[in-house]
Amino acid sequence: MPCSNQPPLPPKPQPPPPPSPSLQNLENPLPPPPPPSSNAPLPSPNPPEATTTISKTSKNKPKSSLSALFIPPTPLTEAHIISLIHGSKTVLQLHQIHAQIIIHNLSSSSLITTQLISSSSLRKSINHSLAVFNHHQPKNLFTFNALIRGLTTNSHFFNAIFHFKLMLRSGIKPDRLTYPFVLKSMAGLFLKELGMTIHCMVLRCGIEFDSFVRVSLADMYVKVEKLGSAFKVFDESPERFDSGSSALLWNVLIKGCCKAGSMKKAVKLFKAMPMKENVSWSTLIDGFAKNGDMDRAMELFDQMPEKNVVSWTTMVDGFSRNGDCEKALSMFFKMLGEGVKPNAFTVVSALSACAKIGALEAGLRIHKYIKDNGLHLTEALGTALVDMYAKCGDIESASEVFGKTKQKSILTWTVMIWGWAIHGHSEQAIACFKQMMFAGIKPDEVVFLALLTACMHSGQVDIGLNFFDSMRLDYCIEPSMKHYTLIVDMLGRSGQLTEALRFIERMPVNPDFVIWGALFCACRAHKKTKMAKFALKKLRELEPTHTGNYVFLSNAYAALGQWEDAERVRVLMQNRGFHKNSGWSFIEVEGQVHRFVSGDHDHKDAKAICLKLEEIKAGAVKQGCIPGTEWVLHNMEQEEKEDVLGIHGEKLALAFALICTPPRMTIRIVKNLLVCGDCHSLMKYASKMSQREIILRDMKRFHLFKDGSCSCGDHW
Repeated sequence: MPCSNQPPLPPKPQPPPPPSPSLQNLENPLPPPPPPSSNAPLPSPNPPEATTTISKTSKNKPKSSLSALFIPPTPLTEAHIISLIHGSKTVLQLHQIHAQIIIHNLSSSSLITTQLISSSSLRKSINHSLAVFNHHQPKNLFTFNALIRGLTTNSHFFNAIFHFKLMLRSGIKPDRLTYPFVLKSMAGLFLKELGMTIHCMVLRCGIEFDSFVRVSLADMYVKVEKLGSAFKVFDESPERFDSGSSALLWNVLIKGCCKAGSMKKAVKLFKAMPMKENVSWSTLIDGFAKNGDMDRAMELFDQMPEKNVVSWTTMVDGFSRNGDCEKALSMFFKMLGEGVKPNAFTVVSALSACAKIGALEAGLRIHKYIKDNGLHLTEALGTALVDMYAKCGDIESASEVFGKTKQKSILTWTVMIWGWAIHGHSEQAIACFKQMMFAGIKPDEVVFLALLTACMHSGQVDIGLNFFDSMRLDYCIEPSMKHYTLIVDMLGRSGQLTEALRFIERMPVNPDFVIWGALFCACRAHKKTKMAKFALKKLRELEPTHTGNYVFLSNAYAALGQWEDAERVRVLMQNRGFHKNSGWSFIEVEGQVHRFVSGDHDHKDAKAICLKLEEIKAGAVKQGCIPGTEWVLHNMEQEEKEDVLGIHGEKLALAFALICTPPRMTIRIVKNLLVCGDCHSLMKYASKMSQREIILRDMKRFHLFKDGSCSCGDHW
């Protein structure tokens, strides 16, 4: 007989409730476990220390922690755990749920493991997904599918293929939910032959007519540039003329034709579609935009029966990428006017357009829209705003937004470092780099390009060389030709021409046109004619490959007075179908962007602009400004050279700004080419005479003109 004071046995547990109806939609929902037999051992009660830990934690955690979720005091079931997983908001909550799974001995549940892997992957916690998968035994089709899908979605293509092979070696047969993500990984790594092998496996499995698999096959072939194979898959699809389910397959083929530049085929497919969805219209519009035909894109856009945020975004992005940033911004604000709410990608595209042309006022309006509508400052939005402010000349606002952006990728850090660099603030650029290192972000080759640019503009040669060595020795990053060019440029600008030439001779790769060009420019700036001729000889030995090379070589001959050679190169350039890019300058006044080109007489205020420019030049000459005619590299008379210099686009933009903006207001000008010395000198005198700050962005850096001097120290 037991003693009377012996504690009673815990009550026999009841069988857990069956999964809720919502769980029936999950992959391979497991049936509820059978009730324990009378001979089965009774489960031990919850450890008291575990309950205590949870209650203590819940008092101190913020709302995003597990305390915000409901944890029943009774033993957890599969249904409860899956409900918690679906209700989780952060990776931390998932980790805490995982701990509860272990505590309650539910780690062996395939259904729970599958959901945990999927949720971790959805929150980009791939390492956690892998850890969960590796500790689960036995592995089955559903855990493999969840992991392969998560790896592919997060662009871990090689790892996804590795686990697919592991799946096959484990004797687990893939199904219709496996192959689409394996095919996507093959496409992501551009593995044509392996993709064809997977196609054969699909045929052997007999699932080639599954709509999900067929679309994935066609998409894979499009991405690996086997359009013929994609059309074969399309032609063998019996449901392609079914208006209810085939639109996705048609869209994949239309996108493939657009990618290959076969717009006639794309249009033919579009017209033959049994039912055209909004995404079909947007796909074809995007195709025309990516092939540079914005007129056709606009024509299709106007014909759309119903426009949505995707179609508007396609147009905004298309105009921006094709260089018509004014039209891109016009479309964006028209979209807002029609009551269409932009998504994050639309806003990023509009901010990119602002950055390209220096439209600060438009950028401020967009930033205000972000704040007023409560858009979260995501990594993409924060990076776009930093880039916009930096390229529009407001580096302080760029730094402020950077500080408020909580999620920073390496791109966000790079944009900020580059912003400091092109504004000539090398100390801030280096400090930002150090902050990035403390944040645990590993630099890449683009970060070092930004750092070398900062050192080049500030003349800090030793620090720049240290960064160059650190890139190779500490981070095992092999320098590209751009890195070598920056070192040559940096040495040349500081007058260390012999060291620059020695550096070129010791390069492990053959120097290209740009490197010898950098040395030539340095020799010309420091009036080292002998070395300049040597660099010119090297340039002559290299065949020009694009317009910029021809123009540079012609100008190099002209700089040394070799006019016949300069003319010969220009004739050769024209005969080979190359055309010099025209220079333009942008300025934004009262929210409207104005474009000026050299000799522009088409502006509505052209007469007033010319008169104002003559007034500026006359005032500058009185203060000792002499036109720098050496910047006109044509064999013409002195007076003709002065006339040509007087009508550069940035000068016209300056005159227009002085007419149309209030006194002492900062003037911001963006130029697509390098500013010439004569325009640079005139800007300095204009800043002094007008008592204004003039911010000019050329193709290499920002120039802040104030009280007759420039932030570049006349070194650009």
